[in-house]
Amino acid sequence: MSGIEIARGYWADVVRPLLDRELPGMPRAAGRLGTGSDVLGLDDDTSRDHDWGLRLTLLVPAERVGEVDALLAASLPPSYQGWPTAFAVTWDPVVRHRVEVSAAADFVRSRTGVDIGGLSAAGWLALTGQSVLEITAGPVFEDTSGEITALRERLAWYPHDVWLHVLAAEWARLGQELPFVGRTGQLGDELGSRLIAARLATGMVRLGFLLERRWPPYPKWAGTLFARLPVAPSVTGHLDDALVAATWQERDAALRGACDALHERQRAVGLPVLDGASCEPFFDRPFTGLRDVAGVLRSAVADPEVRALGHRGGVEQWVDDVGTLTDADLRRRLAQVRAGRAGPVAAGDQG
Repeated sequence: MSGIEIARGYWADVVRPLLDRELPGMPRAAGRLGTGSDVLGLDDDTSRDHDWGLRLTLLVPAERVGEVDALLAASLPPSYQGWPTAFAVTWDPVVRHRVEVSAAADFVRSRTGVDIGGLSAAGWLALTGQSVLEITAGPVFEDTSGEITALRERLAWYPHDVWLHVLAAEWARLGQELPFVGRTGQLGDELGSRLIAARLATGMVRLGFLLERRWPPYPKWAGTLFARLPVAPSVTGHLDDALVAATWQERDAALRGACDALHERQRAVGLPVLDGASCEPFFDRPFTGLRDVAGVLRSAVADPEVRALGHRGGVEQWVDDVGTLTDADLRRRLAQVRAGRAGPVAAGDQG
């Protein structure tokens, strides 16, 4: 059984009947949300060696969180379908039940670092794809108040102009280093050329998620989920060629092909594009340069708050430190500083 299947049975057979009996009529929502490969539907036998098992997210009114948690601790059976109901996890060595009890807004804030009602443009840039997927990817089994359903819908995707903005930021990142694949190779620095190509491929995969309006997961699952996107068939072959190319010329050509495929997908989904191809020669040098795809996207942004962000992208477009990206409060504060708002944060952005 997958983690989601086990969680669904655990809820239906054990936790829901307990709540119905002891706390009838209490508003609640239950699902398999938060961390874990099973939330993305990607768990397998290997996943079971840690942090896998009878895990649920149970969302109740804030004033009843402690009561519900205590009830579960006192009343859950020792096991369900052969799996213990209480166990330690890597972030908490205490053996206890792993039904995460929280208020819906507090649960969302714990993942995002922000209050998503009235979220500012800078607040949207503090989100990572993984932080949102921990709220939106897993199944909700029951939601009697509709609160978590509404919050998940709010986080379905960026507002349109913020979407254009982060797309532009990713294209700009590609343009900054694309010619260096050839320049380093020309100097005989094959390792440097490959390193830059790999960085560019990472950015192109992220760009594919952005074009398809899909939140990108953390790197372990990026390739797996990218392969399921509509854009993947036209891009993956070029990226594969770039990463195994024996010469910088082959590497350069493959990355140019990937850029053009992404640009054509941008056209197909109805977003602003340039006439013709995305790439051009880099001055008089024999390397590929990127045309101003970012500029045509930025010119379509109407929201003055988004326009005021300049060239600043989302936090995971300029930070790759895992410790930072998994710290919701730190991400929020960094996004505020980068947006030029190091003072008091807006009410909608408070963690």
